[in-house]
Amino acid sequence: MPELPEIEALRGFLADHVVGRTVERVYPLAVNALKTYQPGVADLEGRAFDAVARHGKFLDLAAGDLHLVMHLARAGWVRWNDHLPDVPPRPGKGPLALRVRLVEPAGAGFDVTEAGTQKRLAVYVVRDPAEVPGVARLGPDPLAADFTPEVFAGLLAGERRQIKGVLRDQSVIAGIGNAYSDEILHAAKMSPYKLAAKLSGQELALLYDVTGTTLRDAVERSRGLPLRDLKAEKKSGLRVHGRKGEPCPVCGDTIREVSFSDSALNYCPTCQTGGKPLADRRMSRLLK
Repeated sequence: MPELPEIEALRGFLADHVVGRTVERVYPLAVNALKTYQPGVADLEGRAFDAVARHGKFLDLAAGDLHLVMHLARAGWVRWNDHLPDVPPRPGKGPLALRVRLVEPAGAGFDVTEAGTQKRLAVYVVRDPAEVPGVARLGPDPLAADFTPEVFAGLLAGERRQIKGVLRDQSVIAGIGNAYSDEILHAAKMSPYKLAAKLSGQELALLYDVTGTTLRDAVERSRGLPLRDLKAEKKSGLRVHGRKGEPCPVCGDTIREVSFSDSALNYCPTCQTGGKPLADRRMSRLLK
């Protein structure tokens, strides 16, 4: 699933390639992905993109008073093409969900795709990004200048949930998902099951620092890469997430996994849980 660093890289790439360029045609291929109908995607035609923004894990392409807002969900992606096929695409069972063709350079544009059978990609055309429910609910951005240690501590104060879930909650902090929450907690040497409200002042300070460092480092690694290489870069940069059975790069212990119905977390017992493996079930006992 694309998270803050990958969406930020997509934002930068699209800003370089579409800002100032006019939309010739928009082809909606997956009707289930369209979450708004008035305005419609066809209303973007003839308009020039003038900015590309990011709201947490949402992409926002502004064209005058309209915004093409996309959430790529688990398996969505954006693919740039200098020479799109001349023949209009046909709706089908393939991954292509939306195609945006530009007037200039002739034939250039981008496709929005979604792999797999679980179709969760969401595309909106709105006059204000806040009209998108997911955007309206977002908490502060962890890379924003006003995301201070005091703000971070205030967000976690009184949170009786496990810190892993709090970091992933988009209404608390925008942009962090399953992978980078694993990476942040590993860097902080903290159990994913620790209660957020029970973090000491020292633990809060450390978690704040590694959150910013982990995300900024990932953004820098992705900067300037072609879109086709971003997914591979994300995977290569992860130290624990998705690396079950591999040695921890810090201590050499075996990285473990806890599986849930639709996701899994990874951690190092030596670095994060005092050497104790977490029970691989949803109702595992909390480790302090």
